[in-house]
Amino acid sequence: MNLKFHLLSRIVLIAVACLAATAVYVLYQSDRQAKLQAVISADSLSRQLLMQLWRIDAGSGEIQRFPDFDLWKQTGSAPGLCARFLSANDKPVRSLCNGSSVSVPTWPDAFESAYRLVFNPGLDVTRQIVLNGRRYGSLVITPSAEMEMAAAWNNIQNLIGFSAVTVPAICLLVYLSISRILRPARLIVDGLARMATGDLSVRLPNFDVAEWQLTATAINRLAAAQERLLAERGKLAVRLMTVQEEERRYLARELHDEFGQCLAAISAVAASIAQSAEQDCPALVPEARQITRISGHIMAAVRGLLLRLRPFEIDELGLAASLNSLTANWNVHGGGKTQYRLIIDGACEGLPEPLPVTVFRIVQEGLTNAAKHANAANVTVTLTRSADALMLVIEDDGIASQLPFAENCGIGLPGIRERVMALAGRMNLTIAEPHGLVIQVQLPIRPAEVLP
Repeated sequence: MNLKFHLLSRIVLIAVACLAATAVYVLYQSDRQAKLQAVISADSLSRQLLMQLWRIDAGSGEIQRFPDFDLWKQTGSAPGLCARFLSANDKPVRSLCNGSSVSVPTWPDAFESAYRLVFNPGLDVTRQIVLNGRRYGSLVITPSAEMEMAAAWNNIQNLIGFSAVTVPAICLLVYLSISRILRPARLIVDGLARMATGDLSVRLPNFDVAEWQLTATAINRLAAAQERLLAERGKLAVRLMTVQEEERRYLARELHDEFGQCLAAISAVAASIAQSAEQDCPALVPEARQITRISGHIMAAVRGLLLRLRPFEIDELGLAASLNSLTANWNVHGGGKTQYRLIIDGACEGLPEPLPVTVFRIVQEGLTNAAKHANAANVTVTLTRSADALMLVIEDDGIASQLPFAENCGIGLPGIRERVMALAGRMNLTIAEPHGLVIQVQLPIRPAEVLP
């Protein structure tokens, strides 16, 4: 659930709970006020009746007019109250009601049932009228249950009306405040998403809220640390590749100079032996020719090793020639089962080191993987040069149908990825339609920093 709506729902629940508690309190206060008004009226009228008895006892009052409720009515008796005076033998003498009925009830039946069950309105309040030890009777004040429920329902309606305005207003203000406070969360998530794609140069801005600022500072420090580590790792990888290529260049030169000359000498000596043996010792001719065949096979194996160690076309003819030679060699060894094509768009001369040999090694590894695992009929290599980058695409129509591959798929693709990351490039794997693997590699022509 969205955090804003989650918090807002909690606030609404709290508001509803507070509204319910307030409604209970309002109902309690309504019932308490009605009962208190009945008690106050009973005390006031009982004092008036005692005053009447004192006057009668003093000879200034008439016993026939007792009890007289007129004064109580004139002095502001509360509406909804009924007063009854019961004689000493509990017989009604006189009663008076002041607006004790409601013409048409406006509250629901459920409200009335609940209110009567909880508060039991309309309870009598009784006061004994006693003067000089003589009990004259009882005063009974009965509040109107209907009037009490009408007042309570009116209070509830006022509360609900007030809440209907204030609660949505408060929720709106809270929602806007939460949205403003949580706005940095979206920036943080977007920044983390960019970092996850490898863009560690992104930095989060400063925030007004202290907690968000602490989070942004920690993320920026982490990104800076990771960026430094990756930069150092890239420098180390470039250095290792440079050292590796130097070793390969040295080994290739040694193989070419030493083994090549030795094998050429062996072939020459074997030819001389065969020529001399044809006249002096014909039995040696087959052995001499066998030596020639063996030296030729060794020479072919050495040429293959030289091609894998350091193709001379890169140094002598350039990257395009070496790639053409590589694809042609794969077409020869493929026996027609797989067709290898090379498409070059743009000039590939003058590329800074180690870009040429890196591109060659990536293509070499990609074609090797396709030959070993893809079971493809066609493999296409496309190299495009722009002003500031090289785009290399190796696509086959093999059996690959989903990503990712199994972890034990070999070291070919991880090796390509390591080379690409070392030069601050990007690599992406996708599945071709309807099947097959597409390797996309983008390399900057001039990396930020390359070690020799």
